[in-house]
Amino acid sequence: MSKYQNPYFTMSDGTLKHIHPLTGTEVWTVPTRAHRPFSNRPLKTPKRLEKVEKENYCDFCQTAYYRTPPEKARIIQTADGRYQKIEKLNLDFLDSSHAVFRRVANLFEIVTFDYWVKNHGFELSAAQSQWKKNYLENSRGQEQVLRLVDMKLNLSGKPPGEITGMTAKEKLKLAEGFFGGAHEICIAGRHYRPGAEWDNELYSSGEMAAEEHYEYLRFTIDAMADICANNRYVRYVTVFQNWLQPSGASFDHLHKQLVGLDEWGTSIQAEMEVVRENPNIYNESIVNFSAYHNLVFAENDHAVALSEIGHRYPTLAIYSKSKNTRPDEHGPEELRGFSDLVHACHAATGSSIPCNEEWYYSPRDAVSVMPWHILIKWRTVTPAGFEGGTKIFINPVSPAALRDQVVPRLYELRALGKIRNLRIATECELKPNPLLYGRQ
Repeated sequence: MSKYQNPYFTMSDGTLKHIHPLTGTEVWTVPTRAHRPFSNRPLKTPKRLEKVEKENYCDFCQTAYYRTPPEKARIIQTADGRYQKIEKLNLDFLDSSHAVFRRVANLFEIVTFDYWVKNHGFELSAAQSQWKKNYLENSRGQEQVLRLVDMKLNLSGKPPGEITGMTAKEKLKLAEGFFGGAHEICIAGRHYRPGAEWDNELYSSGEMAAEEHYEYLRFTIDAMADICANNRYVRYVTVFQNWLQPSGASFDHLHKQLVGLDEWGTSIQAEMEVVRENPNIYNESIVNFSAYHNLVFAENDHAVALSEIGHRYPTLAIYSKSKNTRPDEHGPEELRGFSDLVHACHAATGSSIPCNEEWYYSPRDAVSVMPWHILIKWRTVTPAGFEGGTKIFINPVSPAALRDQVVPRLYELRALGKIRNLRIATECELKPNPLLYGRQ
Protein backbone atom coordinates (compact mmCIF):
# COMPACT_ATOMS: atom_id res chain seq x y z
CA MET A 1 0.00 0.00 0.00
CA SER A 2 0.92 3.68 -0.11
CA LYS A 3 3.37 4.89 2.53
CA TYR A 4 0.81 7.58 3.44
CA GLN A 5 -1.46 6.12 6.12
CA ASN A 6 -4.41 8.34 5.30
CA PRO A 7 -3.98 9.90 1.85
CA TYR A 8 -7.64 10.89 1.37
CA PHE A 9 -9.66 12.30 4.25
CA THR A 10 -12.12 15.09 5.10
CA MET A 11 -11.62 17.42 8.05
CA SER A 12 -14.46 18.47 10.39
CA ASP A 13 -14.99 21.76 8.52
CA GLY A 14 -15.32 19.92 5.20
CA THR A 15 -11.79 20.50 3.91
CA LEU A 16 -10.70 17.50 1.86
CA LYS A 17 -7.00 16.64 2.03
CA HIS A 18 -5.53 14.20 -0.46
CA ILE A 19 -2.01 13.11 -1.26
CA HIS A 20 -0.90 11.37 -4.43
CA PRO A 21 0.44 7.94 -3.40
CA LEU A 22 3.41 8.01 -5.80
CA THR A 23 4.42 11.65 -6.07
CA GLY A 24 3.52 12.84 -2.57
CA THR A 25 1.80 15.96 -3.96
CA GLU A 26 -0.49 17.36 -1.25
CA VAL A 27 -3.78 18.90 -2.33
CA TRP A 28 -6.59 20.57 -0.38
CA THR A 29 -10.14 21.09 -1.58
CA VAL A 30 -11.57 23.86 0.59
CA PRO A 31 -15.40 24.10 0.81
CA THR A 32 -15.49 27.88 0.42
CA ARG A 33 -13.59 27.62 -2.89
CA ALA A 34 -15.24 24.48 -4.20
CA HIS A 35 -18.03 26.33 -6.00
CA ARG A 36 -15.83 28.56 -8.10
CA PRO A 37 -16.38 28.08 -11.86
CA PHE A 38 -13.92 25.53 -13.25
CA SER A 39 -14.30 26.18 -16.97
CA ASN A 40 -12.01 28.91 -18.31
CA ARG A 41 -14.48 29.87 -21.00
CA PRO A 42 -13.45 32.64 -23.38
CA LEU A 43 -14.71 36.06 -22.43
CA LYS A 44 -14.87 37.31 -26.01
CA THR A 45 -18.11 36.99 -27.91
CA PRO A 46 -17.93 34.21 -30.54
CA LYS A 47 -17.68 35.41 -34.12
CA ARG A 48 -19.33 33.79 -37.12
CA LEU A 49 -16.85 31.96 -39.34
CA GLU A 50 -16.35 32.94 -42.93
CA LYS A 51 -16.92 29.86 -45.10
CA VAL A 52 -13.73 28.75 -46.88
CA GLU A 53 -13.00 25.78 -49.12
CA LYS A 54 -9.78 24.99 -47.22
CA GLU A 55 -9.09 26.03 -43.63
CA ASN A 56 -6.66 28.95 -43.37
CA TYR A 57 -6.87 29.98 -39.72
CA CYS A 58 -3.32 29.23 -38.50
CA ASP A 59 0.04 27.77 -39.53
CA PHE A 60 -1.23 24.22 -38.89
CA CYS A 61 -4.19 24.50 -41.28
CA GLN A 62 -4.66 22.87 -44.67
CA THR A 63 -3.59 25.95 -46.64
CA ALA A 64 -0.37 26.19 -44.59
CA TYR A 65 1.30 22.87 -45.41
CA TYR A 66 4.35 24.80 -46.70
CA ARG A 67 4.64 26.86 -43.48
CA THR A 68 5.71 23.84 -41.41
CA PRO A 69 8.90 21.76 -41.78
CA PRO A 70 8.89 18.86 -44.28
CA GLU A 71 6.32 16.17 -43.52
CA LYS A 72 7.74 13.02 -42.02
CA ALA A 73 4.38 11.27 -42.45
CA ARG A 74 0.70 11.89 -42.99
CA ILE A 75 -2.50 9.91 -42.65
CA ILE A 76 -5.08 10.15 -45.41
CA GLN A 77 -8.52 8.56 -45.77
CA THR A 78 -9.08 6.63 -48.96
CA ALA A 79 -12.27 6.65 -51.00
CA ASP A 80 -13.45 3.44 -49.31
CA GLY A 81 -12.94 4.94 -45.84
CA ARG A 82 -9.65 3.23 -44.93
CA TYR A 83 -6.86 5.14 -43.21
CA GLN A 84 -3.52 5.05 -45.01
CA LYS A 85 -0.10 6.32 -43.92
CA ILE A 86 2.23 8.02 -46.41
CA GLU A 87 5.81 8.65 -45.28
CA LYS A 88 8.16 11.40 -46.45
CA LEU A 89 5.60 12.80 -48.85
CA ASN A 90 7.01 14.20 -52.08
CA LEU A 91 6.71 17.99 -51.97
CA ASP A 92 5.05 18.14 -55.38
CA PHE A 93 2.17 16.04 -54.06
CA LEU A 94 1.71 17.93 -50.79
CA ASP A 95 -1.61 19.41 -51.89
CA SER A 96 -2.89 16.37 -53.76
CA SER A 97 -4.52 14.84 -50.66
CA HIS A 98 -6.14 16.07 -47.48
CA ALA A 99 -4.15 15.10 -44.39
CA VAL A 100 -6.25 13.65 -41.57
CA PHE A 101 -3.06 13.88 -39.47
CA ARG A 102 0.41 15.22 -40.22
CA ARG A 103 3.78 14.65 -38.53
CA VAL A 104 6.46 17.32 -38.73
CA ALA A 105 9.49 18.52 -36.80
CA ASN A 106 8.86 21.20 -34.19
CA LEU A 107 10.31 24.44 -35.54
CA PHE A 108 11.32 25.49 -32.02
CA GLU A 109 12.70 22.38 -30.34
CA ILE A 110 12.90 21.91 -26.58
CA VAL A 111 15.73 19.39 -26.97
CA THR A 112 17.47 20.61 -30.09
CA PHE A 113 19.19 18.76 -32.91
CA ASP A 114 22.38 20.56 -31.84
CA TYR A 115 21.98 19.01 -28.36
CA TRP A 116 22.19 15.50 -29.80
CA VAL A 117 25.11 16.39 -32.09
CA LYS A 118 27.29 18.13 -29.51
CA ASN A 119 26.51 15.92 -26.51
CA HIS A 120 26.31 12.53 -28.19
CA GLY A 121 27.91 12.82 -31.62
CA PHE A 122 24.57 12.12 -33.32
CA GLU A 123 24.38 12.06 -37.12
CA LEU A 124 21.49 11.68 -39.53
CA SER A 125 20.81 8.08 -40.49
CA ALA A 126 21.33 6.98 -44.09
CA ALA A 127 17.57 7.11 -44.70
CA GLN A 128 17.26 10.57 -43.18
CA SER A 129 20.22 11.88 -45.17
CA GLN A 130 18.75 10.51 -48.39
CA TRP A 131 15.36 12.08 -47.65
CA LYS A 132 17.03 15.44 -46.97
CA LYS A 133 19.00 15.19 -50.22
CA ASN A 134 15.92 14.32 -52.26
CA TYR A 135 13.85 17.05 -50.65
CA LEU A 136 16.41 19.81 -51.14
CA GLU A 137 17.12 18.83 -54.75
CA ASN A 138 13.59 19.99 -55.47
CA SER A 139 13.82 23.77 -55.95
CA ARG A 140 10.48 24.28 -54.19
CA GLY A 141 11.66 22.15 -51.28
CA GLN A 142 14.86 24.15 -50.89
CA GLU A 143 12.92 27.40 -51.10
CA GLN A 144 10.53 26.19 -48.38
CA VAL A 145 13.31 25.09 -46.05
CA LEU A 146 15.33 28.31 -46.51
CA ARG A 147 12.23 30.39 -45.81
CA LEU A 148 11.59 28.45 -42.59
CA VAL A 149 15.21 28.85 -41.47
CA ASP A 150 15.01 32.60 -42.13
CA MET A 151 11.82 32.83 -40.12
CA LYS A 152 13.30 30.84 -37.23
CA LEU A 153 16.44 32.98 -37.15
CA ASN A 154 14.39 36.16 -37.27
CA LEU A 155 12.09 35.07 -34.44
CA SER A 156 15.14 33.99 -32.45
CA GLY A 157 16.39 37.58 -32.52
CA LYS A 158 19.21 37.29 -35.06
CA PRO A 159 19.83 40.68 -36.74
CA PRO A 160 18.39 40.87 -40.30
CA GLY A 161 21.80 41.80 -41.71
CA GLU A 162 23.38 38.63 -40.34
CA ILE A 163 20.57 36.50 -41.76
CA THR A 164 20.92 37.93 -45.27
CA GLY A 165 24.70 37.58 -45.01
CA MET A 166 24.51 33.81 -44.47
CA THR A 167 24.99 31.49 -47.42
CA ALA A 168 22.34 28.98 -48.46
CA LYS A 169 24.72 26.17 -47.46
CA GLU A 170 25.02 27.60 -43.92
CA LYS A 171 21.26 27.90 -43.60
CA LEU A 172 20.60 24.40 -44.90
CA LYS A 173 23.03 23.04 -42.31
CA LEU A 174 20.73 24.56 -39.66
CA ALA A 175 17.80 22.65 -41.17
CA GLU A 176 19.07 19.17 -40.33
CA GLY A 177 16.71 19.08 -37.34
CA PHE A 178 13.78 19.21 -39.77
CA PHE A 179 14.83 15.81 -41.08
CA GLY A 180 16.33 14.07 -38.05
CA GLY A 181 15.38 15.93 -34.88
CA ALA A 182 13.71 14.24 -31.93
CA HIS A 183 11.06 16.88 -31.17
CA GLU A 184 8.03 16.35 -33.38
CA ILE A 185 4.40 17.39 -33.71
CA CYS A 186 1.45 15.25 -34.78
CA ILE A 187 -1.12 17.69 -36.12
CA ALA A 188 -4.84 17.09 -36.63
CA GLY A 189 -6.14 17.92 -40.08
CA ARG A 190 -8.96 20.20 -38.90
CA HIS A 191 -8.98 23.51 -37.01
CA TYR A 192 -12.75 23.65 -36.46
CA ARG A 193 -15.18 20.78 -36.10
CA PRO A 194 -17.17 19.78 -39.19
CA GLY A 195 -20.05 22.15 -39.83
CA ALA A 196 -18.72 24.79 -37.42
CA GLU A 197 -20.33 28.21 -37.79
CA TRP A 198 -18.67 30.05 -34.89
CA ASP A 199 -15.03 30.55 -33.96
CA ASN A 200 -15.43 28.83 -30.59
CA GLU A 201 -16.41 25.51 -32.22
CA LEU A 202 -12.88 24.17 -32.26
CA TYR A 203 -11.90 20.64 -33.22
CA SER A 204 -10.73 18.92 -30.04
CA SER A 205 -9.87 15.28 -29.29
CA GLY A 206 -13.41 14.77 -28.02
CA GLU A 207 -14.86 16.03 -31.30
CA MET A 208 -13.24 13.19 -33.21
CA ALA A 209 -15.06 10.01 -34.05
CA ALA A 210 -13.84 7.09 -31.93
CA GLU A 211 -12.17 5.43 -34.93
CA GLU A 212 -10.36 8.62 -35.84
CA HIS A 213 -9.07 9.01 -32.28
CA TYR A 214 -7.73 5.46 -32.43
CA GLU A 215 -5.85 6.31 -35.64
CA TYR A 216 -4.46 9.45 -33.98
CA LEU A 217 -3.07 7.41 -31.07
CA ARG A 218 -1.64 4.82 -33.44
CA PHE A 219 -0.04 7.52 -35.59
CA THR A 220 1.56 9.08 -32.50
CA ILE A 221 2.87 5.71 -31.31
CA ASP A 222 4.42 5.10 -34.74
CA ALA A 223 6.19 8.46 -34.38
CA MET A 224 7.56 7.44 -30.96
CA ALA A 225 8.96 4.23 -32.40
CA ASP A 226 10.52 6.05 -35.33
CA ILE A 227 12.28 8.58 -33.08
CA CYS A 228 13.84 5.73 -31.09
CA ALA A 229 14.75 3.78 -34.23
CA ASN A 230 16.67 6.73 -35.68
CA ASN A 231 18.35 8.00 -32.50
CA ARG A 232 19.94 5.33 -30.32
CA TYR A 233 20.69 7.89 -27.60
CA VAL A 234 17.00 8.45 -26.84
CA ARG A 235 16.04 6.73 -23.58
CA TYR A 236 12.50 8.07 -23.31
CA VAL A 237 10.03 9.92 -25.52
CA THR A 238 7.70 12.17 -23.59
CA VAL A 239 4.31 12.69 -25.25
CA PHE A 240 1.89 15.47 -24.38
CA GLN A 241 -0.95 17.54 -25.77
CA ASN A 242 -1.63 21.14 -24.76
CA TRP A 243 -5.20 22.17 -25.54
CA LEU A 244 -5.99 25.91 -25.57
CA GLN A 245 -3.80 28.79 -24.50
CA PRO A 246 -4.12 28.42 -20.68
CA SER A 247 -2.56 24.94 -21.01
CA GLY A 248 0.47 26.27 -22.88
CA ALA A 249 -0.73 25.82 -26.48
CA SER A 250 0.68 28.20 -29.10
CA PHE A 251 -2.19 27.48 -31.50
CA ASP A 252 -5.82 26.56 -30.87
CA HIS A 253 -5.30 23.79 -33.42
CA LEU A 254 -5.15 20.25 -32.06
CA HIS A 255 -1.68 18.70 -31.96
CA LYS A 256 0.42 16.33 -29.87
CA GLN A 257 4.11 16.84 -29.18
CA LEU A 258 6.83 14.21 -28.82
CA VAL A 259 10.22 15.01 -27.33
CA GLY A 260 13.07 12.50 -27.21
CA LEU A 261 15.17 12.61 -24.03
CA ASP A 262 18.50 11.09 -23.02
CA GLU A 263 17.13 10.52 -19.51
CA TRP A 264 13.79 9.52 -18.02
CA GLY A 265 12.93 12.86 -16.49
CA THR A 266 12.38 13.58 -12.80
CA SER A 267 8.73 12.49 -12.72
CA ILE A 268 9.30 9.06 -14.28
CA GLN A 269 12.46 8.54 -12.23
CA ALA A 270 10.59 9.25 -8.97
CA GLU A 271 7.71 6.94 -9.88
CA MET A 272 10.04 4.11 -10.87
CA GLU A 273 11.77 4.32 -7.48
CA VAL A 274 8.40 3.88 -5.76
CA VAL A 275 7.55 0.98 -8.10
CA ARG A 276 10.78 -0.81 -7.15
CA GLU A 277 9.64 -0.76 -3.52
CA ASN A 278 6.14 -1.97 -4.34
CA PRO A 279 5.66 -3.33 -7.88
CA ASN A 280 1.88 -3.58 -7.41
CA ILE A 281 1.39 -0.01 -6.22
CA TYR A 282 -0.61 1.10 -9.28
CA ASN A 283 -3.18 -1.56 -8.46
CA GLU A 284 -3.14 -1.15 -4.69
CA SER A 285 -2.87 2.61 -4.29
CA ILE A 286 -4.42 3.91 -7.51
CA VAL A 287 -7.06 1.64 -9.06
CA ASN A 288 -8.14 -0.49 -6.07
CA PHE A 289 -8.07 2.58 -3.80
CA SER A 290 -10.13 4.57 -6.31
CA ALA A 291 -12.65 1.74 -6.60
CA TYR A 292 -13.07 1.56 -2.81
CA HIS A 293 -13.75 5.33 -2.76
CA ASN A 294 -16.09 5.29 -5.79
CA LEU A 295 -13.73 7.33 -7.94
CA VAL A 296 -13.62 4.86 -10.86
CA PHE A 297 -16.15 6.18 -13.38
CA ALA A 298 -15.60 4.08 -16.53
CA GLU A 299 -13.87 0.96 -17.79
CA ASN A 300 -13.82 -1.63 -20.55
CA ASP A 301 -11.95 -4.87 -21.06
CA HIS A 302 -8.66 -3.09 -21.76
CA ALA A 303 -8.59 0.07 -19.64
CA VAL A 304 -10.01 1.79 -16.58
CA ALA A 305 -10.73 5.52 -16.03
CA LEU A 306 -10.85 7.27 -12.68
CA SER A 307 -10.76 10.64 -10.98
CA GLU A 308 -7.27 10.58 -9.48
CA ILE A 309 -6.39 12.05 -6.09
CA GLY A 310 -3.38 14.25 -5.31
CA HIS A 311 -3.22 16.48 -8.39
CA ARG A 312 -3.00 20.26 -8.41
CA TYR A 313 -5.49 20.27 -11.31
CA PRO A 314 -8.70 18.23 -11.68
CA THR A 315 -7.34 15.08 -13.29
CA LEU A 316 -8.91 12.22 -15.24
CA ALA A 317 -6.62 9.18 -15.38
CA ILE A 318 -6.87 6.31 -17.86
CA TYR A 319 -4.84 3.16 -17.13
CA SER A 320 -4.19 0.32 -19.54
CA LYS A 321 -5.00 -3.11 -18.10
CA SER A 322 -2.57 -4.79 -20.49
CA LYS A 323 0.42 -6.82 -19.33
CA ASN A 324 2.34 -4.79 -21.92
CA THR A 325 3.75 -1.58 -20.45
CA ARG A 326 4.76 0.45 -23.50
CA PRO A 327 2.39 1.95 -26.09
CA ASP A 328 4.05 0.24 -29.07
CA GLU A 329 3.68 -3.18 -27.40
CA HIS A 330 -0.12 -2.96 -27.28
CA GLY A 331 -2.05 -5.05 -29.77
CA PRO A 332 -4.77 -3.50 -31.95
CA GLU A 333 -7.67 -4.51 -29.65
CA GLU A 334 -5.81 -3.35 -26.52
CA LEU A 335 -5.00 -0.03 -28.14
CA ARG A 336 -8.55 0.38 -29.41
CA GLY A 337 -10.01 -0.22 -25.94
CA PHE A 338 -7.55 2.18 -24.33
CA SER A 339 -8.19 4.79 -27.03
CA ASP A 340 -11.96 4.54 -26.56
CA LEU A 341 -11.67 5.47 -22.87
CA VAL A 342 -9.26 8.34 -23.53
CA HIS A 343 -11.59 9.59 -26.27
CA ALA A 344 -14.61 9.34 -23.96
CA CYS A 345 -12.83 11.40 -21.30
CA HIS A 346 -11.97 14.10 -23.82
CA ALA A 347 -15.53 14.10 -25.14
CA ALA A 348 -16.89 14.49 -21.60
CA THR A 349 -14.42 17.30 -20.94
CA GLY A 350 -15.55 19.20 -24.03
CA SER A 351 -13.60 21.56 -26.25
CA SER A 352 -13.86 24.70 -24.09
CA ILE A 353 -11.89 23.46 -21.06
CA PRO A 354 -8.10 23.89 -21.40
CA CYS A 355 -6.27 20.71 -20.57
CA ASN A 356 -3.00 18.83 -20.82
CA GLU A 357 -2.85 15.22 -21.96
CA GLU A 358 0.28 13.53 -20.55
CA TRP A 359 1.54 10.02 -21.36
CA TYR A 360 3.37 7.80 -18.84
CA TYR A 361 4.83 4.37 -19.58
CA SER A 362 7.83 2.14 -18.83
CA PRO A 363 11.12 3.44 -20.28
CA ARG A 364 12.61 0.97 -22.70
CA ASP A 365 15.75 0.56 -20.54
CA ALA A 366 13.84 0.11 -17.26
CA VAL A 367 13.88 -3.11 -15.24
CA SER A 368 10.86 -2.24 -13.09
CA VAL A 369 7.69 -1.47 -15.02
CA MET A 370 4.63 0.76 -14.78
CA PRO A 371 1.36 0.51 -16.69
CA TRP A 372 0.84 2.82 -19.65
CA HIS A 373 -1.47 5.57 -18.48
CA ILE A 374 -2.65 8.96 -19.66
CA LEU A 375 -3.56 11.87 -17.42
CA ILE A 376 -5.96 14.55 -18.66
CA LYS A 377 -5.45 17.59 -16.46
CA TRP A 378 -8.04 20.36 -16.58
CA ARG A 379 -6.04 23.60 -16.46
CA THR A 380 -8.74 25.49 -14.60
CA VAL A 381 -6.64 26.40 -11.54
CA THR A 382 -3.73 28.83 -11.35
CA PRO A 383 -1.26 28.00 -8.54
CA ALA A 384 -0.16 31.18 -6.79
CA GLY A 385 1.81 32.38 -3.79
CA PHE A 386 0.17 30.07 -1.28
CA GLU A 387 1.13 27.00 -3.30
CA GLY A 388 4.63 28.30 -3.96
CA GLY A 389 5.32 28.87 -0.30
CA THR A 390 3.74 25.74 1.16
CA LYS A 391 3.78 23.18 -1.68
CA ILE A 392 0.15 22.54 -0.69
CA PHE A 393 -2.01 22.94 -3.77
CA ILE A 394 -5.58 24.26 -3.69
CA ASN A 395 -7.77 22.38 -6.13
CA PRO A 396 -11.37 23.64 -5.86
CA VAL A 397 -12.78 20.54 -7.59
CA SER A 398 -12.64 17.40 -5.46
CA PRO A 399 -12.09 14.02 -7.14
CA ALA A 400 -15.70 13.08 -6.31
CA ALA A 401 -17.04 16.34 -7.74
CA LEU A 402 -15.03 15.77 -10.92
CA ARG A 403 -16.49 12.27 -11.20
CA ASP A 404 -20.00 13.68 -10.74
CA GLN A 405 -19.34 16.20 -13.51
CA VAL A 406 -18.11 13.58 -15.95
CA VAL A 407 -20.51 10.66 -15.40
CA PRO A 408 -23.77 12.32 -16.58
CA ARG A 409 -21.97 13.59 -19.65
CA LEU A 410 -20.71 10.08 -20.46
CA TYR A 411 -24.24 8.68 -20.30
CA GLU A 412 -25.44 11.47 -22.58
CA LEU A 413 -22.64 10.99 -25.11
CA ARG A 414 -23.14 7.23 -25.21
CA ALA A 415 -26.87 7.66 -25.81
CA LEU A 416 -26.03 9.95 -28.73
CA GLY A 417 -23.66 7.33 -30.16
CA LYS A 418 -20.62 9.62 -29.86
CA ILE A 419 -18.59 7.35 -27.56
CA ARG A 420 -18.41 3.57 -27.43
CA ASN A 421 -17.02 0.50 -25.74
CA LEU A 422 -17.26 1.47 -22.08
CA ARG A 423 -19.06 0.65 -18.88
CA ILE A 424 -20.03 3.72 -16.84
CA ALA A 425 -20.19 4.24 -13.05
CA THR A 426 -22.18 1.42 -11.42
CA GLU A 427 -21.81 -0.70 -14.57
CA CYS A 428 -18.07 -1.08 -13.86
CA GLU A 429 -16.95 -4.52 -12.67
CA LEU A 430 -14.19 -3.14 -10.40
CA LYS A 431 -12.30 -6.40 -10.03
CA PRO A 432 -9.32 -6.11 -7.64
CA ASN A 433 -5.89 -5.74 -9.23
CA PRO A 434 -7.19 -5.28 -12.80
CA LEU A 435 -3.87 -3.93 -14.12
CA LEU A 436 -1.74 -6.78 -15.47
CA TYR A 437 1.40 -4.76 -16.18
CA GLY A 438 4.63 -6.72 -16.04
CA ARG A 439 2.97 -10.13 -15.76
CA GLN A 440 4.10 -12.98 -17.98
